[in-house]
Amino acid sequence: MNNQSAQQFLLNLYTAAIDSVSAEKCLPAFLPAPPAAGRTLVIGAGKGAAAMARVVEEHWQGPLSGMVVTRYGHGVDCRHIEVIEAAHPVPDAAGAGAAARMLDMVQGLTEQDLVLCLISGGGSALLALPAAGITLQQKQSINKALLKCGATITEINCVRKHLSAIKGGRLALACAPARLVTLMISDVPGDDPSVIASGPTLPDPSTSAQALAICRKYAIELPETILHFLQAGTHETPKPDDARLVRNEHHIVATPQQALEAAAACAHAAGITPYILSDCIEGEARDIGSMHAAIALQIAKRNQPFARPCVLLSGGETTVTVKGNGRGGRNAEFLLSLTLALNGQPGIHALACDTDGIDGSENNAGALTSPDTLARAGSQGLSGRVMLDNNDGYGFFHALGNLVVSGPTRTNVNDFRAILVI
Repeated sequence: MNNQSAQQFLLNLYTAAIDSVSAEKCLPAFLPAPPAAGRTLVIGAGKGAAAMARVVEEHWQGPLSGMVVTRYGHGVDCRHIEVIEAAHPVPDAAGAGAAARMLDMVQGLTEQDLVLCLISGGGSALLALPAAGITLQQKQSINKALLKCGATITEINCVRKHLSAIKGGRLALACAPARLVTLMISDVPGDDPSVIASGPTLPDPSTSAQALAICRKYAIELPETILHFLQAGTHETPKPDDARLVRNEHHIVATPQQALEAAAACAHAAGITPYILSDCIEGEARDIGSMHAAIALQIAKRNQPFARPCVLLSGGETTVTVKGNGRGGRNAEFLLSLTLALNGQPGIHALACDTDGIDGSENNAGALTSPDTLARAGSQGLSGRVMLDNNDGYGFFHALGNLVVSGPTRTNVNDFRAILVI
């Protein structure tokens, strides 16, 4: 298998993974029955929220209305559900305004009404409504610091919940006493529903004290007002035993594991044996890259623990502690680290992409690497090590023409990695 056919094989796996977790494929089976009396209100947020809303419209029997918030460029046309676009990963005024409108929209509902909430990854930044006494600028600053420090998504969302007027179950409280059904596409390792998009309609087991501890762990500078706010603990989220949430239900309609299994089936069909390593790998992207390289090298050199040819599949959400000023993305960082560790080993090709089609804040989903990648980089005077130290994985693979640019996929089950060993 030459470089071109190997890369096409990997791209086919990525496409199969994305298709398997699309709203069109996953959402209809989970739609509840329309209410016998009362209205149906659709709300939601995330990179897949607009696509989810359109699927609801296509399959719903009866009247509905509502509003969802998605990332700029991720919208789709809906007839009855308003679609608002806002910024991600750092929130902006459009997201804050949409969140305030959503809270107003769910006021005054009755027990006969149904609220259908559509949640996918990215919803946390897109529904950015600061708690009373906290400014949007303060939330933006803390959010930027959390994204750069290497904190996990669970840690980031814990802090977000406790500085918010809508996250961590507060939107659910606003919907009461209506029946609330939340349908979710999971982008978090372990598929904890309270972490997906900071769980605006789910009870929250975390506390203000834990949020404060996370900020201290990563040396996040907090304004005095926010420091006192978290220390006081008077703005707690509703907990799992909250009686006001007892009627609510939630369903995860798509997961990282589903995407990996779809890719595995695609590999089998092509005659390559797949091995799913894990759907919930976390850690520094460069460390996870070198770890994956070690496994691939063991296979290439010793046929252990798996025999060639095979493809290693994994998902989860890595993190990047930003120290340089390059154009990054955690998948590009993973792949550059893996490329350096492989050091041109023959017969190993790899792809690392984000399933939402956007690696961090860049315009690519991720990138591809082959045995000749380092040699090609050297011929252009590029140092992979220097560029990794500068967090410039994007720049490295862009120069080589090895970026994967899919555009928005309008779903999101986090990182997708495939390493082919032949």
